[in-house]
Amino acid sequence: MNEKIKDYLETKFGSPVNLISVKELGLESESKQEEEHEIKGFGYGKPYFVKFKRGDGELKEVVISTMKGDGFGHDHFSDRAQILIWQHHAFNTLPKHVKSLDIGYVTRDGRMESASDAEEYFIVCEKVEGEEYVNDLNRLRDGGSVCELDKDRVSALASYLAGIHAVKSDEAELYVRRIRELVGHSECIFGLTDSYPPGNLFITAEELKDIEKLSIDWRWKLKARTKRLCMVHGDFHPWNVMFREGTDFTALDRSRGEWGEAADDVSSMTINYLFFGLLKTDGKELDEDFKGLYETFFDVYLEETGDYELLEVIQPFYAFRGLVVASPIWYPNISMDTRRKLFNFIRNVLEAEEFDYKDVSKYLEG
Repeated sequence: MNEKIKDYLETKFGSPVNLISVKELGLESESKQEEEHEIKGFGYGKPYFVKFKRGDGELKEVVISTMKGDGFGHDHFSDRAQILIWQHHAFNTLPKHVKSLDIGYVTRDGRMESASDAEEYFIVCEKVEGEEYVNDLNRLRDGGSVCELDKDRVSALASYLAGIHAVKSDEAELYVRRIRELVGHSECIFGLTDSYPPGNLFITAEELKDIEKLSIDWRWKLKARTKRLCMVHGDFHPWNVMFREGTDFTALDRSRGEWGEAADDVSSMTINYLFFGLLKTDGKELDEDFKGLYETFFDVYLEETGDYELLEVIQPFYAFRGLVVASPIWYPNISMDTRRKLFNFIRNVLEAEEFDYKDVSKYLEG
């Protein structure tokens, strides 16, 4: 590792360097450190004090640190990257704070690369052919008839989730984290309730506060069910599925981590059968065609997984997804009746000990 540090420093400072010493901070015996040829712990959250001379003879002393995953929101590589990127900027804007000289990353082969010039990050994905699944729902909303392909696609989506949810993980702290984030994350329940404009005509601040309180109660009900942790998509809705011919599809834009609660994915897709079923009738009632697709999804999923416990945990996930589709930010032009039905659904499911998908219409009533 010493050679990799030397290579990095030469690239960073633009001149040859003479590496004098690399010591792990906090060790009682520094002499023992100096006898070791290689640094073994780099990349596991240990800071190292590095002393070197530049080509012009200037002596430099720096500390190189990484972070480790510790269960406090640092579990994923992306969590640690986010914090270190922020620190590189924030350390240098506070008076009397130690200065950050660089931010970088360790490659798969152990090289150290600088990322200090970054302003924004980007991702490059392959191009996917097909049409968004939401086009199918728009056709049905606008009066199209349900055909066998509609039913087959619902079954394919349910089967896909059953397949990925069968992959389990025993990292219990990740389940607790996902349930905590469901309530408190800026993209989830608390972030959504904060996004509703004050003085709107369809829900009061007190009603939103009640939703938050019920959601906290559900967090404490669910957080012990860590054996449910499974592979998830995290944002599995009709805009994130591209269908080609028949039931061939590709999923897009996985979100908020690789592992979580199966109910997150199931609620994310199925809330849209309810939403479009209300849009079709302008909020008067749940359209029967969409209700049929909704039940088909659950029938297939539950038959393939046998996970009837899902009906005991899906409630706060439906509250989250309900707040999304009822939002005046995301959907500014839906009718007042539709919005009221959605808020009825949120409140009623949060008060249900076991969700009854066969009689979902009752949750839409005030």
